[in-house]
Formats: sequence, structure tokens, C-alpha cells
Amino acid sequence: MNYLDILLNWILDIRYRLVKHLSAEQGDVPGWVLVTLMTAGIVTALWAVAGPQLVQLFQDAINSVRQP
Repeated sequence: MNYLDILLNWILDIRYRLVKHLSAEQGDVPGWVLVTLMTAGIVTALWAVAGPQLVQLFQDAINSVRQP
């Protein structure tokens, strides 16, 4: 398990706990705004750390489909 898997699992665990906690409060719009902003922040942080690897992974996948 590499560091990105560990980081992703940790982030997903925090997100799950936050959503579970906030879901008990129905109608809490600011809480859902917070979850949305935090999710966007997590995606941005992951993209900053793993951006080049993700781009290369995508390009490799596209190239493997194009080649006979």
C-alpha cells in the first residue's frame, strides 16, 4: 500500500465520519456546504500531490485504447 492509498483512505474515513455526524442534523445547510467545500479542498490537495501521475495514468489509458 503506497502513501497515496493511505492518504486517500484516511481522507475518506474523515469524510465518512463527518457526513455521518452531519446527517443526523436534517436541514443543516451550512453543514452540507462545509462538506462540499472540504471535498473540493481534498480533491484539490490530491490533485496537487498526484497531478502529474494522474495525467500520465489517463494518457496511458487513452493511448492503450488507441493502439491496435
